Amino acid sequence: MQVDQNKWVTIHYTLTDENGNQLDSSVGGEPLGYLHGNGYLILGLENELQGKNPGDRFSAVIQPKDGYGEYDSRLIIDIPREQFDTTQEILPGMQFQMMTPAGLSIVKVIEVNGDKIKIDGNHELSGKVLHFDVEVVDVRDAMEEELSPRGCECGGSCGNCNSGGCGSCGGCGGRG
Repeated sequence: MQVDQNKWVTIHYTLTDENGNQLDSSVGGEPLGYLHGNGYLILGLENELQGKNPGDRFSAVIQPKDGYGEYDSRLIIDIPREQFDTTQEILPGMQFQMMTPAGLSIVKVIEVNGDKIKIDGNHELSGKVLHFDVEVVDVRDAMEEELSPRGCECGGSCGNCNSGGCGSCGGCGGRG
């Protein structure tokens, strides 16, 4: 059976950056399962998987526009400390959920300067060319419960799947 719309697909993958640094991998663990054609993976990888069969192995290079988007310097902004609902010390590298015009988003603190906190709202993989090595483990018809909408449950880093803010993390390809 081929990978196609609404098929349940399981894959093993290894994701590396342009320098060959491993960013993520399912190899040695459970394969990743997802409902194909519904935006649960980044668009570029879903497109590469279309029409593949169990046992197929391939490499794919995904450009930013088909991955987590281009890096957008407009998403680096200064926020007054008072907008952070926390009593803990705010340090560079910390991540917070913030309400944006697009819904809840994960932002990363990149600088603390007195009462101004500089944040970056870009996904950590935005602007990056992604290299995938993929093995299609299985393809089958999706079961009814897998076809029922229940939030995106994309596995992305945003945690917004059930709040309607999905798409900020890229894990649903912006369609959750």
